[in-house]
Amino acid sequence: MTAVAERVFKDALELHPAERAELIEKLFQSFDDAASNAVDAAWAEEVESRLEAYDRGEIKASPAEDVFARINQR
Repeated sequence: MTAVAERVFKDALELHPAERAELIEKLFQSFDDAASNAVDAAWAEEVESRLEAYDRGEIKASPAEDVFARINQR
Protein backbone atom coordinates (compact mmCIF):
# COMPACT_ATOMS: atom_id res chain seq x y z
CA MET A 1 0.00 0.00 0.00
CA THR A 2 1.31 3.44 -0.84
CA ALA A 3 2.03 6.01 1.85
CA VAL A 4 -0.99 8.03 0.75
CA ALA A 5 -3.27 4.99 0.94
CA GLU A 6 -1.85 4.10 4.34
CA ARG A 7 -2.55 7.62 5.61
CA VAL A 8 -6.10 7.54 4.24
CA PHE A 9 -6.62 4.16 5.90
CA LYS A 10 -5.38 5.41 9.27
CA ASP A 11 -7.58 8.50 9.00
CA ALA A 12 -10.57 6.34 8.10
CA LEU A 13 -10.09 4.25 11.21
CA GLU A 14 -10.70 7.38 13.29
CA LEU A 15 -14.17 7.84 11.76
CA HIS A 16 -17.37 6.78 13.51
CA PRO A 17 -18.38 3.25 12.38
CA ALA A 18 -21.36 4.57 10.40
CA GLU A 19 -19.08 7.00 8.57
CA ARG A 20 -16.62 4.19 7.79
CA ALA A 21 -19.47 2.09 6.42
CA GLU A 22 -20.57 4.97 4.19
CA LEU A 23 -16.99 5.43 3.00
CA ILE A 24 -16.71 1.73 2.19
CA GLU A 25 -19.95 1.89 0.18
CA LYS A 26 -18.69 4.88 -1.80
CA LEU A 27 -15.39 3.15 -2.48
CA PHE A 28 -17.20 0.04 -3.73
CA GLN A 29 -19.41 2.17 -5.94
CA SER A 30 -16.32 3.78 -7.45
CA PHE A 31 -15.53 0.41 -9.06
CA ASP A 32 -18.89 0.39 -10.83
CA ASP A 33 -18.22 0.80 -14.53
CA ALA A 34 -19.80 0.01 -17.89
CA ALA A 35 -18.57 -3.59 -17.83
CA SER A 36 -20.11 -4.14 -14.41
CA ASN A 37 -23.37 -2.59 -15.60
CA ALA A 38 -23.36 -4.90 -18.61
CA VAL A 39 -22.90 -7.93 -16.36
CA ASP A 40 -25.74 -6.76 -14.11
CA ALA A 41 -28.00 -6.29 -17.13
CA ALA A 42 -27.11 -9.76 -18.45
CA TRP A 43 -27.92 -11.35 -15.08
CA ALA A 44 -31.22 -9.45 -14.89
CA GLU A 45 -32.13 -10.75 -18.35
CA GLU A 46 -31.18 -14.30 -17.34
CA VAL A 47 -33.29 -14.11 -14.18
CA GLU A 48 -36.30 -12.86 -16.13
CA SER A 49 -35.84 -15.63 -18.69
CA ARG A 50 -35.71 -18.30 -15.97
CA LEU A 51 -38.76 -16.88 -14.19
CA GLU A 52 -40.73 -16.88 -17.42
CA ALA A 53 -39.67 -20.48 -18.14
CA TYR A 54 -40.76 -21.45 -14.62
CA ASP A 55 -44.13 -19.74 -15.10
CA ARG A 56 -44.61 -21.66 -18.38
CA GLY A 57 -43.82 -24.92 -16.57
CA GLU A 58 -40.64 -25.53 -18.57
CA ILE A 59 -38.42 -25.72 -15.49
CA LYS A 60 -39.03 -26.73 -11.90
CA ALA A 61 -37.85 -25.16 -8.68
CA SER A 62 -35.85 -27.00 -6.04
CA PRO A 63 -36.19 -26.52 -2.29
CA ALA A 64 -33.35 -24.45 -0.82
CA GLU A 65 -32.31 -27.38 1.39
CA ASP A 66 -31.73 -29.53 -1.71
CA VAL A 67 -29.75 -26.80 -3.43
CA PHE A 68 -27.51 -26.27 -0.41
CA ALA A 69 -27.03 -30.02 0.01
CA ARG A 70 -25.83 -30.29 -3.61
CA ILE A 71 -23.45 -27.37 -3.10
CA ASN A 72 -22.07 -28.88 0.10
CA GLN A 73 -21.40 -32.20 -1.66
CA ARG A 74 -18.87 -30.56 -3.99
